[in-house]
Amino acid sequence: MDLHIAASIVPLLGWAVHGGILARRLASARRDPLTGLHTRAGWTARAEHLIRRHPDAAVLLVDLDHFKALNDTHGHAAGDAALITTADRLRAWCGRKGTAGRLGGDEFVAVVQDLAAADLEALAAALHRPLPYAGTSLPLAASVGVCHIAELPVPVLTDALTAADAAMYAVKGRTRRGSRTTR
Repeated sequence: MDLHIAASIVPLLGWAVHGGILARRLASARRDPLTGLHTRAGWTARAEHLIRRHPDAAVLLVDLDHFKALNDTHGHAAGDAALITTADRLRAWCGRKGTAGRLGGDEFVAVVQDLAAADLEALAAALHRPLPYAGTSLPLAASVGVCHIAELPVPVLTDALTAADAAMYAVKGRTRRGSRTTR
């Protein structure tokens, strides 16, 4: 009888292991392998949940300034270091009150429960701190666009991203004049 039980458990164990492997692959597909931030799919699910629960939430779009020049001048390893550092700084700024993601390339996104409680100037300062790399200091800069969910006619994430994108490009146009964020 013990042999029959063991023979029936082996296939179940195989399916359990297979299910675990698939679950890990799915979870890793929702994380950017370089920065560890959520990918678009993973971030979107979390952001939509946060927006539904917090009417004072805000969506931020972050784009590194002069990233191509940094990559071309100092190499792809320096570019990767800049992406990792930006991700770490954005993740730390969000803390437990939000979530950050990497949309791709040098574009990042975040959603926070309450922008009034978050220090946007601290984020701007963190994203503009130089990056120590290979015995030198690499300049980092980022443009940040912000959309307050409460200011939208309908609180929908896609509309918030569109508004944050427009705000971010407005900042890119003013960056040389000293403005780094816009709401």
